[in-house]
Amino acid sequence: MSPESIDPAVFAPRMAESMAEGLAAEGCTLPMIPTYLKNSGAVPLMENAVVIDAGGTNFRCALARFTEKGCEISEVKKMPMPGIGKSATWEEFISFVADAVMPYMDRADKIGFCFSYSADITPEIDGRVIRIDKEVVITGSEGKLVGASLIAELERRGCRGKSAVILNDTAAVLLGVSATLDKERYSGFIGQINGTGTNTCCIVPLEKIGKLHAAGEDGVIVNIESGLYDAFPRGDFDLELDRESNNPGLKHLEKMTSGVYLGALSRKIFFAAAEEGILSRHCVEEIAALGQYNASAVDRWASGEAKDELGVSEDEALFLREVCLALFDRSARCMCTNLTAIALLTGEGKDKPICVCAEGSLVQKSRHFRPLLEKYLAEYALGVFGRKLELTVGYETTLPGAAAAVLLNK
Repeated sequence: MSPESIDPAVFAPRMAESMAEGLAAEGCTLPMIPTYLKNSGAVPLMENAVVIDAGGTNFRCALARFTEKGCEISEVKKMPMPGIGKSATWEEFISFVADAVMPYMDRADKIGFCFSYSADITPEIDGRVIRIDKEVVITGSEGKLVGASLIAELERRGCRGKSAVILNDTAAVLLGVSATLDKERYSGFIGQINGTGTNTCCIVPLEKIGKLHAAGEDGVIVNIESGLYDAFPRGDFDLELDRESNNPGLKHLEKMTSGVYLGALSRKIFFAAAEEGILSRHCVEEIAALGQYNASAVDRWASGEAKDELGVSEDEALFLREVCLALFDRSARCMCTNLTAIALLTGEGKDKPICVCAEGSLVQKSRHFRPLLEKYLAEYALGVFGRKLELTVGYETTLPGAAAAVLLNK
């Protein structure tokens, strides 16, 4: 479980090799899914787009446009996803989406749809559903095309001439953050999610994605699905958490880095420490009374707040602090390895920096994760490999990213 077991100088080249394997063939540890989305050029100004965000238990849609001051989001609607509590059919879901966007249809022809369930992206930038999960049950969705289904339903209602692109949240973060930046300042862009889950994406020339058998130097965004990476050393508590998870054997990197799992790992460590007499019964009873907790509690205790919050001794508070700091440290080392591997894969970051477009609760809110990540990027990405990466943290970039996706690509 030691942070030092993750050495980015050793693991970054290995992870870059896994990424290259995923670009060359299907069935690799890292899927390296081409999204067919481009990020080249400036986003057109003052052109409306309808934007949709579906990927959790809530559904959002709005009208969006870019101005010289940034992305304007208006007329936002937020409602529960169909399939929460009671299952819905695919036809009911598409009808629900069409109902939600119909009021915008007289003002926009382009639809950017951030669909963050499992889907294969087609060359037409549509999404073919693999599965819908995250507490949402929509029957008959497997194999359906998200964009084509919505466009067909809108046409049935008399709305013709509409187009849509489908993307996931990581690509949306890359597009949403970079849309308002001076792209000439950077040699490349990376999308990074570090919150409840973990994922990254990057831009790769078509001709370097061997499994597509395509020609051309145009770069397209590739969804790495880096949470699946499985070559980092893991400790006893990692293995126990994996066995008890709802997806054992999968998402090893995500389980070592993301917010929800940091809480679960710390809880396991503290209960084991009590069994060994390191923590008192009172201490673990107070921790147990919290139920399941996430990285926000880990962040507080890493900052020394456990003594007052839990009513524990100085020594126990120090033990909790050291464990929590170690979990953040290891998470930051893993993400540094991930980002450095992308730089090695793309060859970028030598003369001009790579912009890491980041979002998620860890990178936004933790007092420890981002400083540690930036420290390791300086120490390893720059110090060892000569690659400069700059972190740019976005907030609520999913809808602007969906707008940038459709405006740049349709």
